[in-house]
Amino acid sequence: MDAFGPVAIFLFTLFLLLGSGVWVGLALLGVAFVGMELFTSRPAGDAMITTIWAASSSWTLTALPLFIWMGEILYRTRLSEDMFRGLSPWMARLPGGLLHTNIVGCTVFAAVSGSSAATLSTVGRMSIPELRRRNYPERMVIGTLAGAATLGLMIPPSLTLIVYGVTINESITKLFMAGVVPGLVLASLFMGYVALYSKLSKAYRPDPEPAMSLAERLRNSRFLLPVIALIVVVIGSMYLGWATATEAAAIGVIGALILAAAQGSLTLKTFGESLMGATRTSAMIALILAGAAFLSLSMGFTGLPRALATWIGSLNLTAFELLMALLVFYIIIGCFLDGISSVVLTMAVVEPMIRQAGIDVIWFGIFIVVVVEMAQITPPIGFNLFVLQGMTRHEMNYIARAALPMFAIMVVMVFVLILWPELATWLPETMSRRGAG
Repeated sequence: MDAFGPVAIFLFTLFLLLGSGVWVGLALLGVAFVGMELFTSRPAGDAMITTIWAASSSWTLTALPLFIWMGEILYRTRLSEDMFRGLSPWMARLPGGLLHTNIVGCTVFAAVSGSSAATLSTVGRMSIPELRRRNYPERMVIGTLAGAATLGLMIPPSLTLIVYGVTINESITKLFMAGVVPGLVLASLFMGYVALYSKLSKAYRPDPEPAMSLAERLRNSRFLLPVIALIVVVIGSMYLGWATATEAAAIGVIGALILAAAQGSLTLKTFGESLMGATRTSAMIALILAGAAFLSLSMGFTGLPRALATWIGSLNLTAFELLMALLVFYIIIGCFLDGISSVVLTMAVVEPMIRQAGIDVIWFGIFIVVVVEMAQITPPIGFNLFVLQGMTRHEMNYIARAALPMFAIMVVMVFVLILWPELATWLPETMSRRGAG
């Protein structure tokens, strides 16, 4: 097909720029600029300025830096220590013991962070020393952290879902609702694996926890109240229709500042560090989004996305076959690109395909997040693996092997989503009907 002529030039330029160490956002801008110069008569500079401004001035996108800032503030509080103290008395009695604090802790922090790396750093900073001291298997400590931290990408507020929603112009609040049940199901699968491993493995001999009365457990649970209150206010305000995603993010920042001040963790230094950390991360994501928007425009002029979607349609693939092809495709590119880059780089081509195949775009957002989660724990550039390597000083291949069972569980989760799509669609549809009623 004629429209496939530019593919080689696009790919060659992209891999040349990425291979030379250029930032992902600048690489996308470079590829788009080359495409505009070669395949269109429109002035590339004028198109780039207009597109970058349109992509960067979206009101919906305002939620992104606010949620990032909320996570950065909480990362600098004593939240992880308090979570461990509140969770451990309840988790100790489950099969698998305190390893469940990794999974439940990551699930809880994911609901106030939105970032996989922030979730991993915050929970791991406290749980790794505690679990080592109690002689839990090192490989399970690392594996459960690597896998459970990826829940930061799915459980709202998820930065990846915000980027996906902005890219395809879909409701962020609906996507957030869609991520709740699958996120909890995935956390349950992780916990089921830990319970099973603890019963079957002969090497699983952690030190027993001292017995605690119900009153003592309830007393320790008070440490969970601040973060649970913040989750309820932020997520609840969106689901009840009291606030948009952006307004809820602003509420979250105020709540995080109050929480940090109440804990005595809010100083001028931590405030400045959280603000600069959020600014750096937000600027990086904004540059990637701007580059992707310009690349989408450039590819649109070549007719490539439409032609590719037509070609896929001519293959007469079923929706399931298309999803399997996309699963393999995203696992492969996830080995070389971070999750947000994977989403924004491919959506211009993938969105027409899934719409043509009749796949629900809200459901597909959750599907793609699960697959992108896998990329966080796959070598050579799985970001969670690098964070864990810095925290534990283990070799990369050791950490990757420890995370492999979690990767397999995520593959299982993909098929669970395909078999029961209602896991992702039920909550947003229910809330929409209530809103309409």
